[in-house]
Amino acid sequence: MGPYPPPYGGVQINLIALRQFLLNRHIPCSVINLTRFRGESADSIYFPSGVLQVLWLLARLKYNIVHLQVGGDLSVRIFLLCLFCSLIPRSRTVLTFHSGGYSSTEKGKSASPWTFRGAILRRLDRIIAVNDDIREVFIRFGVDKSRIHVIRPDAVTFQPPAESMPEFLQRFFHLHKPVLVSVGGLEPEYQIPIQIEALGFVRRKFPRAGLVVIGSGSLENTIREAMVSKPYAEHILLCNDVSHPITLRAIADSDVFLRTTLYDGDSISVREALFFGVPVIATDNHMRPESVILVPVSDVNALCEAIERACSGGVPAVRHGAIGDQSLEAVLSLYRGMAEEIESEKRM
Repeated sequence: MGPYPPPYGGVQINLIALRQFLLNRHIPCSVINLTRFRGESADSIYFPSGVLQVLWLLARLKYNIVHLQVGGDLSVRIFLLCLFCSLIPRSRTVLTFHSGGYSSTEKGKSASPWTFRGAILRRLDRIIAVNDDIREVFIRFGVDKSRIHVIRPDAVTFQPPAESMPEFLQRFFHLHKPVLVSVGGLEPEYQIPIQIEALGFVRRKFPRAGLVVIGSGSLENTIREAMVSKPYAEHILLCNDVSHPITLRAIADSDVFLRTTLYDGDSISVREALFFGVPVIATDNHMRPESVILVPVSDVNALCEAIERACSGGVPAVRHGAIGDQSLEAVLSLYRGMAEEIESEKRM
């Protein structure tokens, strides 16, 4: 259970990779999408229209393990869903929390066993954290250490990029050099306004520089207003969501890839950019791959300096190879352990 494309984001791609990994091993796997985006339910992938349909699917489908994949924040809605799943008889519940920087948020800092959140998290059979900081948060919630597993997502199903981009993107790339590309949501945690601000300074040294932002979100109108207020607005392109192959083409053809976030997990888009040998500038979340240029959170000056260094050839391009399936193997090992527990209970 979790976000299923569209749009394509890090959690979505990880979910797809896990599902395909299981199906390749002849292990049945259904998916329940938990986002507002709707698709056509088919091939055991379901797009419920609301909470009641989610609960109906959980009651109707056959399974012995429920795995929730969550990124960004742990909302009240997610906690209530965790509680419901933990009450389903003859099944096990796993939560993977992909937000690498949650420990630095106010909610993360206030973690305590004497909270509603802690009481629910302790009901879960397994919790997967993407780094040690998140593991410590769950420990502060009172979760038994033996139930928490640190598994850093490393499975990226690299698809070939589209052979070409749509005309509006091609035209923008043709008119701008260097082209900075950012892929994420138009949400507060992705700090798109900082990228827009930085472009103004970068254009003083690189007058043809342009910024492409791929993704959608609740701040679209606010960000467009901020963009229009700049004298260099025509050199910023908000693309909203585009298909994954086109996103990959834009990343591959870019000069610099940006990932500025308040908090973040092991971003799949960062790994995709590295795979194409594109210099990556990202906020330091203590879990970035090697060769990523790290900048502090919300530091426009550091971001500008990093962009100028990358665009001046001061950062050698490093092409990273495709990543293996170690994390997926680790998840499957957890599944098998829980399946054995269920079988043991049946024999009792």
